[in-house]
Amino acid sequence: MNKVYEKLLQCCESVKKKTDFRPEVALILGSGLGDYAEGEDVRVEAVVDYHDIDGFPVSTAPGHKGRFIFGYVREVPVVIMQGRIHYYEGYPISDVVLPIRLMGMLGAKILFLTNASGGIQDGMQAGDFMLITDQISDFVPSPLVGENMDELGVRFPDMSHIYREELQDAVRTAAGRLGIPLKEGVYIQLTGPNYESPAEIRMCRALGADAVGMSTACEAVAANHMGMQVCGISCVSNLAAGIAKHPLTHKEVQETADRVAPVFKALVTESIAEMAGAGR
Repeated sequence: MNKVYEKLLQCCESVKKKTDFRPEVALILGSGLGDYAEGEDVRVEAVVDYHDIDGFPVSTAPGHKGRFIFGYVREVPVVIMQGRIHYYEGYPISDVVLPIRLMGMLGAKILFLTNASGGIQDGMQAGDFMLITDQISDFVPSPLVGENMDELGVRFPDMSHIYREELQDAVRTAAGRLGIPLKEGVYIQLTGPNYESPAEIRMCRALGADAVGMSTACEAVAANHMGMQVCGISCVSNLAAGIAKHPLTHKEVQETADRVAPVFKALVTESIAEMAGAGR
C-alpha cells in the first residue's frame, strides 16, 4: 500500500476512535481566527488534539493551536482546524496536506480556507478581505507528486475550477448581507518563512497575483484532487514588500488580524450558513 495513504488511514482510524462526528464543512483557521472555535458561533461536540492522533504532524507556527474542533455552526456540522501545517515548518508536502485529506475522509465535502496575506492588488489596505477566485503555487511542490492515491482521485486532476463558483457566490451573499466590503483576486503561495523581496513581489504581480502568503494553495490542490469543493477568504494583514514602505514583521500581521477578527468571524459564520446549502 502507498505509505502516504497508509499513514492517512492510520490517522483517520485514530480520530474515529475518539469521535464519530461526521462533518459537512472543513474550516481552516488562519491568523487572527485562532479562537473562533471558542466563540458563541460554534457549538462544540468534540475536541481532538493533534498530539493524540497517531502519526499526525504538529503545527509549530506562532498563534496556531494544534487541534481539531468538531461541532456545529448555525446547525451545520463542521470540523475546525486550529493550527494548520505549513511547508516552511520542514514537513514533507504530503504531511502539509494530510489534515485536508483527513477531514475529507471524515466526511467533509466543503473545504473553507482562511489565511492572512500580503496585499499586492492596487488599492488594497491592511484589514481588507479578499475572496480567492484562483491561485498560483510558486516554488511549492505539488502535493500530488509521487505515486497517485487512486482511492482519493485521478492521476491528472483538472484544476480549472479549484474555487467553486457557487461557493464564491455564497461568500459574496454573506458579505453583502453583513455589509462587509469584499475584494476579489488571485492568491499566490510561496514557501516562506521569510517575507518576499520587493523583486519577488514584482514577479508575483507580473504573474497575476493579488495577494501573497505561505499556505492555502497546496491545500486547495489536495482537496480538489479528492473531490472536495473549495472556497477561500484571505485577510490582507499588510501590504507586500516594496508596496509597504516599512519592513514587514509578524507582529504587524498579527495585530491587523486581531483588529479585524470580529468582522472576519462574522463573515465566516455567515458564509458557512450560506454555502452549506450551495454545496449540497
